[in-house]
Amino acid sequence: MSIFYKAMYLLGLKPWDTGVSPPELKELVEGPNALTPTRALDLGCGTGTNSIYMAQHGWDVVGIDFVPKAVAAAKSKAAAAGASPTFINGDVTKLGELRVGRGFGLVFDLGCYHSIPDGRRDAYARGVTEATASGAIFLVWGFYANRTSRNPLGNIKMSREELERRFGKDWEVTREWGGEEPGKFPGGWYQLHRR
Repeated sequence: MSIFYKAMYLLGLKPWDTGVSPPELKELVEGPNALTPTRALDLGCGTGTNSIYMAQHGWDVVGIDFVPKAVAAAKSKAAAAGASPTFINGDVTKLGELRVGRGFGLVFDLGCYHSIPDGRRDAYARGVTEATASGAIFLVWGFYANRTSRNPLGNIKMSREELERRFGKDWEVTREWGGEEPGKFPGGWYQLHRR
């Protein structure tokens, strides 16, 4: 998958990069029950749209992506917006090696987890758990794991059952709802709460 995403950025083809933060994230940041800004982790941050948005609303944000061109674009966009999130070029399944630190109160993932090969997803879950504080929120969007629903990238998907299996010991799925993000592909949102 990494070659696919690097090639897409090289060609300038990023259908997932809308340049607009989704309403599901905005609800947590600005809604009637908005979270108190603390540290936020944006996994698979791409060109930094959501990291910049959170930073502009008082969050101390670390955005991570494994595509160097995406991270360079994110840094440029942040500078132009006068925002100061930290961007790291690295593998989201190796958060400990990236030394992102601990105590994050919000983890946001818009279509990264579902792209991770099955054999690396436990490492992702461990890293997210180790990086977060008790009470943290994890908001994740991904393609549905549904055999009748085809997505353009093949077997990329996730389900509530998988999230509960990988995160269940330390996290609780508190909300699940459908959505058409990004680029109108069949997928859903999951909100987890760190015990």
